[in-house]
Amino acid sequence: MDDIFTLSHRALTCCSFECKKNALAKLSALVSQPSFATNTEQPPELISDAGRPALPILVHPSQVARRRLGSVSGRTGLIHAVAHIEFNAVNLALDAVYRFRGMPHDYYRDWTRVACEESVHFELLVHRLHELGSDYGALPAHGGMWEMAVATNYDVMVRMALVPRVLEARGLDVTPAMIDKLTKHGDLDTVKIFKRILREEIDHVRIGNRWFQAVCESRNLEPTDIFGNLLRKHGRIALRGPFNREARLEAGFSEAELLELTELEQEFKKEFAAESPSV
Repeated sequence: MDDIFTLSHRALTCCSFECKKNALAKLSALVSQPSFATNTEQPPELISDAGRPALPILVHPSQVARRRLGSVSGRTGLIHAVAHIEFNAVNLALDAVYRFRGMPHDYYRDWTRVACEESVHFELLVHRLHELGSDYGALPAHGGMWEMAVATNYDVMVRMALVPRVLEARGLDVTPAMIDKLTKHGDLDTVKIFKRILREEIDHVRIGNRWFQAVCESRNLEPTDIFGNLLRKHGRIALRGPFNREARLEAGFSEAELLELTELEQEFKKEFAAESPSV
């Protein structure tokens, strides 16, 4: 009989979206039950690369072209980039279920729900690409999000600190500006999708905050101090402002954490400037 770890592994390693979606539906049905088994005897496998289709081709982030949103090709490029983020977000949520054993049942319910919602975001964006005459995989993309998953696969506290609270929270910061620009250019169909994504991503970041704080509390650790230390160790490059204060507060960040984020960003900028050779 399938358990949550078998099903989440199957969904995580499926390369096609349809296969991933079918396995995810079975996982969602299982965790919706009042009780389900969480076998902790079998350790998780190390997964260097989650299942994904052969396309898009992955390149360095600097090689992903930025396009102006006033053109159809520019909007297509943006939608494709966000679709790739959402596909990775499905895998990240599935890995959060599969990798970390011995967590409360609500943890597995939360991250399965996140995976389901991210999959809906992906489908909406792919449908929009089709309307614009394109498809997912038609443009290159980068693999930075999954690299962070690999870097944080040793501890659920580290994963909760740096994936939902840094990588995914970045979407809270940048999406409002994208919505404004798309509105200016009259692409209200894409705006509708982005508004839904923003609304649900606030909840996803809140879930990451909830479990980061819960794990810190269970280990008698102070969350703000731990977060700062982990950012210095793992998140230096990923941390970028300005930060959407209102959305981050709604997602469960404290005022102290937002102040520390701003101070750390300035600290990292100074370090980067000192390390960069002068011309």
